[in-house]
Amino acid sequence: MANAYTDTTALSNLARTAYDRYVEFALRSVPQFRTLADKKPVQQAMPGTSIVFEQYEDLAKQTTELTETVDPDAVAVPNTNETSVTLREYGNSELATRKLRVLSLSDVDPALANLIAYNMNDSIDEIVSAVLRAGTNVLREAGGARSTTAAITDITATDYIKSRDVRFIVAKLRAASAQPRNGDLFYAGIHPEVSVDLMEETGAAAWRDPHNYSGASAIWAGEVGVYQGAFFVESPRLHNAVDGGTGGNTVRVFRTIFAGRQALAEAVAVEPGVVVGPITDKLNRFRPIGWYALAGWSRYREEALWRLETTSSIDDA
Repeated sequence: MANAYTDTTALSNLARTAYDRYVEFALRSVPQFRTLADKKPVQQAMPGTSIVFEQYEDLAKQTTELTETVDPDAVAVPNTNETSVTLREYGNSELATRKLRVLSLSDVDPALANLIAYNMNDSIDEIVSAVLRAGTNVLREAGGARSTTAAITDITATDYIKSRDVRFIVAKLRAASAQPRNGDLFYAGIHPEVSVDLMEETGAAAWRDPHNYSGASAIWAGEVGVYQGAFFVESPRLHNAVDGGTGGNTVRVFRTIFAGRQALAEAVAVEPGVVVGPITDKLNRFRPIGWYALAGWSRYREEALWRLETTSSIDDA
């Protein structure tokens, strides 16, 4: 006679799936672009729907020798340049039900607060990023050549970042009298899939040779660091898209952003923040939480902002 085992089939009602009540969040990158907005109102006259920043134009050079007995003519000061920042409302919200809060295996209120707070920072960062990457100064690696006039659709699958691009842009920033952001260094925001091409470039004028012999710690850390007058910040937030959003090309185009001081202006009427709304339904079942901002961003000194567009050798698109 065969044994009848009391196993997980016999007592299947007692053998249940167990859940970890601690729920993790998705992997996140650190927002960074708003830190570039270092031009802000100083003596704002009044509240308004937009804020206008003014810049004086310098007088034209006067190099002609004065005549001893002639009173020189006065010159008019050029009109100021204006940059306008329009204030816009931004926000998002969640509405959690009481039934969910009571029956959920995990405490959802702290999680919703965390999700809303990150969504606020994530969204504002993308808004600012869109302003930065619309600048007028652009350099492209296109068809194996460095160009400021090539179309984005001229970029091919092997047009990777080169050290010459960094040297070119830093030289342009300095030639335009743009002010560095950290000592003598300009900011350079770079995607990790682009930085790998910069670090793998070979030759005496490339990134790797000097680091092999005098700065090997950057190789061990796998970070670009300070190079050619710029300090590099690696982030997956640097915009990239197939076609660059336009044209008929089929390669992914990555944007590397270079910036000096006052490249970006910011005006804030209501600082971005989390808002816990009132419970207004008849049975007190719906608890609102969200975020709200009334702010705006605009490029301030165009000469202090450059964008480099390239592809990546490890793009998996």
